[in-house]
Amino acid sequence: MSEAGLKSRMLDLIAAGELGSDGRLPTERALAERFGTSRRLVRLALDALEVEGLVWRKQGSGTFAGQPSDPTGDLAARIAGETDALQVMEARLCIEPELAALCALRMTDAEVARLRMLAHRQVEATDPQGTELWDGALHRLIAHCARNRPLLTAFALLDRIRSNPDWVALRARARARNGASLAVTLSEHEVLINAIGAGDPALARQAMYDHLSTRFAALRAELDDEMLLSNANVMDGIVAPDPSLARR
Repeated sequence: MSEAGLKSRMLDLIAAGELGSDGRLPTERALAERFGTSRRLVRLALDALEVEGLVWRKQGSGTFAGQPSDPTGDLAARIAGETDALQVMEARLCIEPELAALCALRMTDAEVARLRMLAHRQVEATDPQGTELWDGALHRLIAHCARNRPLLTAFALLDRIRSNPDWVALRARARARNGASLAVTLSEHEVLINAIGAGDPALARQAMYDHLSTRFAALRAELDDEMLLSNANVMDGIVAPDPSLARR
């Protein structure tokens, strides 16, 4: 059975209402036995469902259908209307390098392996939506593995603000500014993951800062170009005054 096929079977299981009242899925072992497949394939399918926001995991408790309650939702909606994409990037530059540094100190080998898997999934993505999906999953895993609740809450708030559809589209355009954009991102992710895997907080901090700085520059360039185009369109719509009118 393929991963896509297994995902579909799991979604059917969720839709059929065969879960407990708390929405908890069976264990990985039970799912593997139920669908006649390996626990590794079950884990990969659950990873994909989690990234898509269809299930969520709680350490020590299991995997649940849907999404956990998000206390930042209302606040994120208010802030999104009062800020812009560049301010959010500035905030990310303040928070995520420190998350990467803490992650380098606290991440387990299994979690580093999962980071590499997410980076590989981004390589395999065939459309901008897939690229955005796996990129976000990688950054969220780093935030979780820093194991600092206040910083994770700040990250979650920024992540929620960034989900604004207009900003998602803007990031996709910024990534597509040149053919090397995705290759640069993937290379920077590799440097970042290697630094975290080596347990080097200073190197991980710098790698994350450099990575986000690259994205910040691309985002700023895209916004500058859009502003120039907007101004040009406005000028195209202005009718030049008739010089003869001034002589009357």
